[in-house]
Amino acid sequence: MKFSATTALAGSLALVLGFAAPAFADIKIGATISETGPASFLGDPEAKTLKMLVEEINAAGGVNGEKLELIIYDDGGDPNKARTFATRLVEDDEVVALIGGTTTGTSMAIIPVLEDAEVPFISLAGAVEIIDPVKPFVFKTPHTDRMACAKIFEDMKKNGITKIGLISGSDGFGASMRKQCLAIIGEYGIEVLADETYGPTDADMTPQLTNIKGKDGVQAVLNPGFGQGPAIVTRNYAQLAVGLPLYQSHGVASDGFIELAGAQAAEGVKLPGTALLVAGLLPENDPQRAVVVAYKEAYEKATGKPVSTFGGYAHDAFRILVDAIKRAGSAEPSAIRDAIEGTSGLVGTTGTVTMSATDHLGLDLSAFRMLKIEDGGWKIVE
Repeated sequence: MKFSATTALAGSLALVLGFAAPAFADIKIGATISETGPASFLGDPEAKTLKMLVEEINAAGGVNGEKLELIIYDDGGDPNKARTFATRLVEDDEVVALIGGTTTGTSMAIIPVLEDAEVPFISLAGAVEIIDPVKPFVFKTPHTDRMACAKIFEDMKKNGITKIGLISGSDGFGASMRKQCLAIIGEYGIEVLADETYGPTDADMTPQLTNIKGKDGVQAVLNPGFGQGPAIVTRNYAQLAVGLPLYQSHGVASDGFIELAGAQAAEGVKLPGTALLVAGLLPENDPQRAVVVAYKEAYEKATGKPVSTFGGYAHDAFRILVDAIKRAGSAEPSAIRDAIEGTSGLVGTTGTVTMSATDHLGLDLSAFRMLKIEDGGWKIVE
């Protein structure tokens, strides 16, 4: 469990010395993040990003003259823990907003708590169900899985691919993206000839991939999933020498995926990603260039680690929240909620965000870049 060490130490000293603890912050922001566990490659950069940004903004004077306090818990990717921590953040810590829900499962567990408490929640997970249908106090920063499907199918159609094999993770993200892809695939004139799945702890997907390879007519393979599963699929795919284009999801859009799968096995893999992964390749006049370069440089200097798409989701959530508090001129949850919904033209690492009463994401397909792994790195293919 993670929490504000500064606040805890101050409280302990106050009790020992017999006086009330001073207020170290005026605006409390909560977070429940999967810093450890199977989704730690997502949650660790998210947590590091939030801590870094809070330090930066407090050093610059805070928000509307008030300092921020980040109270963060590590849910380990467990939806039950995420729900418990969300309740604690609202009832005991009295936060004015919550950022987190690293995975679809933890996000869906958090939503009822924040909706009941009427405290704004900005999710860092991908599933469209998080914001569709729209829930008054729930927002998100990553592109939806449905959008990822559309971006992939656009590229397939452009390349004359009309028949594919599908291999999906059975976790919350994989199952949701599979559902969304199947819902819209017909719009692109593409047919699924093979449909396989694998579990979150499976260590070998060779049988499923062998079934797909043996299916006559398959022209490409799509793997909706996140975590270690897609890396295993990619390695097995190379070992079987399937010889067809392999598409992955935005759920693995990070350098960590290349390292886990192996650069040789990952060579040629395509997926939709954000500008952050190709910051140095963006033209000077790209509106996102300054934002992604600044975040990339700050994060890598602060942590000594390469930036990731997932940390970018936390970066954008934090910027949306701070922008909303500034515009609202208030730290009341209801005022913050209204201001988040009124976000317009905010340039982040994931895209330019414009929300509304009917859109609690605020991104369109133009925010996605179709990327390809070449020579162990990322290339823009459009």
